[in-house]
Amino acid sequence: MIVEYVRYRIDPQDAADFEAAYARASVPLAAAPECVDYELSRCVDEPSSYILRICWTSADDHMRGFRGGEHFPAFLAEIKPYVQRIEEMRHYERTAVRGAGSSVPTMYDWAGGNEALERLTEHFYTNVLKDDLLRPLFEHMAPDHPKWVAAWLGEVFRGPERYSRERGGYHHMVRHHLGKSITEAQRRRWVSLLMDAADEVGLPDDPEFRAAFASYIEWGTRIALANSQPGAKPPLEAPMPHWGWGVAPPYIPAVFTQSRPT
Repeated sequence: MIVEYVRYRIDPQDAADFEAAYARASVPLAAAPECVDYELSRCVDEPSSYILRICWTSADDHMRGFRGGEHFPAFLAEIKPYVQRIEEMRHYERTAVRGAGSSVPTMYDWAGGNEALERLTEHFYTNVLKDDLLRPLFEHMAPDHPKWVAAWLGEVFRGPERYSRERGGYHHMVRHHLGKSITEAQRRRWVSLLMDAADEVGLPDDPEFRAAFASYIEWGTRIALANSQPGAKPPLEAPMPHWGWGVAPPYIPAVFTQSRPT
């Protein structure tokens, strides 16, 4: 993936037309399979300065695929009057230096931290042992199994890296699923009981948290299902997965004053 930055100098009296042109140009841009995402920003300190950021699947995909593709003519037709206003246009590679700030809480903090996750898993596995479909998979689990599942979820949701430090991280979890031959019916029941437990122990029920939470549970259980099948050979060494809010950050009235995320 490559990031293109294009710096424009636009007279303030032309700003509205320029932004409108890029709004129209964004339609063919977004339709191009080479485009990952894009954003046009205007400088507050110097309003005549604009920065366009486009993330491409690769520099070659941009220069050859997009520019030689079906969507480029419509894109160029909209922005052509402003090409002479470009001051800089370059591709950049992303580095490993990136992360999120503290203005948006982690899912771990939003959920209520380790205490809330342990409450969830203790209640959940109590119900699992009462369930005829799931009991065979868990009837011999260690007494502290719920605690470690809570630690796993906590680390996945950007909490303390306790599971990695004390249990060995991803490779320890994946080995638990090898040879279990989990069925799709069991996976679905696991998901259903966990979602019920989230309600029953009072985890946050706002749409943003539950959508992100359910997204990870669906992803994680489908990975576990695949890894448990006879003959499966999943990678035994891999980074811990980390999950965030996705497209809908938490709804905080003091921060999101205009409208609730959809």
